[in-house]
Amino acid sequence: MPAKIPVTVVTGFLGAGKTTLIRHMLSHAQGKRIALIINEFGDLGVDGDILKGCGDETCSADDIVELSNGCICCTVAEDFIPTLQTLLDRDQAPDHIVIETSGLALPQPLVRAFNWPEISTRVTVDGVVTVVDGKAVTEGRFAHDIAAVDAQRAQDENLDHETPLSDLFEDQIACADMIVVNKSDLLSEDEIAALTAKLRADSRDGVQVVNSTMGALPIDVLLGQGIGTETDISARHEIHHHHHHHDDEADDHHHDHDDFESFVVRRDEIPDAKTFAAHLATVIRDHDILRLKGFAAVQGKPMRLTLQAVGPRVDSYFDQPFGPAPRETKLVVIGQAGLDRAAIEKALQA
Repeated sequence: MPAKIPVTVVTGFLGAGKTTLIRHMLSHAQGKRIALIINEFGDLGVDGDILKGCGDETCSADDIVELSNGCICCTVAEDFIPTLQTLLDRDQAPDHIVIETSGLALPQPLVRAFNWPEISTRVTVDGVVTVVDGKAVTEGRFAHDIAAVDAQRAQDENLDHETPLSDLFEDQIACADMIVVNKSDLLSEDEIAALTAKLRADSRDGVQVVNSTMGALPIDVLLGQGIGTETDISARHEIHHHHHHHDDEADDHHHDHDDFESFVVRRDEIPDAKTFAAHLATVIRDHDILRLKGFAAVQGKPMRLTLQAVGPRVDSYFDQPFGPAPRETKLVVIGQAGLDRAAIEKALQA
């Protein structure tokens, strides 16, 4: 059976910076063919036109689908599922699909739809990325332009027009696999630290919180989380089920990558794969590492051990014999700028 195509769900209130983040991602896609499903409605939708300006081999205009019939989690059966099937049935299927939800769409019902038989064997949710306006959230407003958000909410009669934004924000955080604090250049270091700490406390264990200016995140950080979000939706239950008035049908800044860094750590053979994986998880937590990937030589094992870590979740498997290649352990560490490289190298080499 062919491998499932990964899907990243990007959520967050109007004005948080979802489109900017996606546009940056497309311009740094490293040859990956990405298809976009954009959920917008009413007269507020401009994202499609903005993103079509990025059209190239990575994401042409044909790879962008706009859903304009209302909130995506209200129209799963009649709108979203057929759209996704059409993308999957193309002669050249995308390498990755990104869904930009309406700012008022709860991600949970959408993620739950990936368990529908029509698509469950063909796609998987790589991760849910919740983009927050760092300045607005710090000031207790949750969105830069409250009036614009209220106008967007008024466009869809299926939406609850009275639930406070703070309640909807909690639901978006509850479902997130990664939280992007955008517009971090407008915050002081103390404000960033306080907001990051609060978001980590309010989210599930292992959820990554990263800072961004103008959505400038490396694609290796944003995509490839490999979470399989649809398989543990019960851990991300909606806090406020009254968000929708219907039954759930599916039960000029150019920072680029300057705010991130990566480096390689080498060491000799490791004594035991399971023990080393547990050690990696501890190092990742202690030093706030976003990603870690590479290979290890295990004493007494002829096969090379592949290691992939997203946050503290470490996956490993033996993939191929070393052959004539040197039996060494080589790990790539990726994180936000300011990692204590010497301490991390010492810990990984211990």
